[in-house]
Amino acid sequence: MNTVSNEEKKKVWQSYYDRKPIRVPLRWNVNSRVILLNPQLNPEGIGYREYFNNSETMLKIQARLTEYVANEFSKVSDMSAELPESWGFYVENQNIYDAAYFGAKVLFEPGQVPSTHQFMDIDDVDWFLAQDFSNPLEQPWIKERLEFREKMVDAARDFTYLGRQGKVGPFGVGFDGPLTIAANLFGSDIFTLLGEDPDKTVDVLMHITKACILRNHALSKLAGNPEKSDWGGLADDSIQLISSGMYEEYILPIHEFAYSNFSTTKAEDKKRSIHLCGDSTRHFKLIHEKLGVMSFDTGFPVNHGKLRDELGEEVEISGGPRADLLAQGIEEECYKEAKKILTSGIKRGGRFILQEGNNLPPCVPMENLAVVYQACQEFGKF
Repeated sequence: MNTVSNEEKKKVWQSYYDRKPIRVPLRWNVNSRVILLNPQLNPEGIGYREYFNNSETMLKIQARLTEYVANEFSKVSDMSAELPESWGFYVENQNIYDAAYFGAKVLFEPGQVPSTHQFMDIDDVDWFLAQDFSNPLEQPWIKERLEFREKMVDAARDFTYLGRQGKVGPFGVGFDGPLTIAANLFGSDIFTLLGEDPDKTVDVLMHITKACILRNHALSKLAGNPEKSDWGGLADDSIQLISSGMYEEYILPIHEFAYSNFSTTKAEDKKRSIHLCGDSTRHFKLIHEKLGVMSFDTGFPVNHGKLRDELGEEVEISGGPRADLLAQGIEEECYKEAKKILTSGIKRGGRFILQEGNNLPPCVPMENLAVVYQACQEFGKF
């Protein structure tokens, strides 16, 4: 496979943004776990407990990850091989931030990313609805992470890696979606409640959503940023567990409420995106038509050609070979799957980004990623 220069990669991305694509761009979504959970890249055996609680460790691992992306992942993708002039640091929280904010204990299990466990059941719903989240900056988990950021800022003053220093960005969190957060807090009981008492379930989901809006607005204000962005983003992986009818009746209105409060957008603006892992594609056409979502970040399983037929040529779709195939499959399988996706019709309209489905796990053989990139160069051209 021919080496692709940074200049060529920039042209691929720019042509994509200009809606005159010359080839499908390829990226790999990675985070700290590709370093921390790979013994070869983490010879010190640093775990997530230390990473989450030691400011110097967080700086070191984030710099090491940026270096690894530039030196290694850039060889098998359209990601840049250039190191930044200075490191960009941030308080990382993986996907525990929403549940932790509402009181769930953060668990650090060996060989795993941080997690939380269900700590309420259906009998706790009324108690939860009575909880006051009107002062988000006073919530214990937020206070602890803001204090940790200050420790990172102090540590960054003397931190140097590869002759470079860096700065710590403002503290902020996303929003993983009302049904997903409710499932984190209540487990399967939230779906039992949805079947037995949908009105109360909606109350729970709105309570969660309103609390997270207040939280994120407060953090944006603290960082000196506008409360609302001009592009709407959302996620809610757990909608894969309900029917499209239930989604449309009970969850979609809450998603609209979230979009309109996290951003300045309306459905007709068509300036919204969503991340949905798992088997959720049966909802996509509805989400596109009712919520004005124009960009879908997908997981697995996905029938890419069928999805393009349903959504049309103007909608952006990001996706690709499933993560477990990349991690455990052989090169021939990975190549064939990438070819299958790229020749499925997904390229029509030039609004497809090839990536893993979804989020690259640690210890994936670089040879598997290389053949996907090879397939992208062979079958991703326009």
